[in-house]
Amino acid sequence: MRDHEERQVNATMGRYLGTLPTTLLDDDAIRPTEYTRWADAHRRFERREKDARLLAELLESIPRQGLRVPIVLGISDRWGDVYVADGHHRAVALRTLRPPRFPFHWYWIKSAGVRIEDRPFPYYLLDR
Repeated sequence: MRDHEERQVNATMGRYLGTLPTTLLDDDAIRPTEYTRWADAHRRFERREKDARLLAELLESIPRQGLRVPIVLGISDRWGDVYVADGHHRAVALRTLRPPRFPFHWYWIKSAGVRIEDRPFPYYLLDR
């Protein structure tokens, strides 16, 4: 019931809030936008002190509090590819911790710009 209520509240606020299996955060389903592959993001975050510190904080807080800020997914209007648009550190932490699901907002990546959607996520794009 609570999950349904959260979706209703977020929809009225202009944002669709959904959940997806964490296993979809991979190179074949939900890709990183700032890195070629998820392994590149992992390596970068381990090497840079600022990134490593942020990742350590997330690895500590997520098991206690859950993911407090949803990941933002962008979908290519042209190709239908799904990307992490905002939340790469959170996604790497989730990939490490492997909780069953993660919360997200989403938008279409269009030439005219982007807008966080209030409509249901097009889940069929992940079935390809």
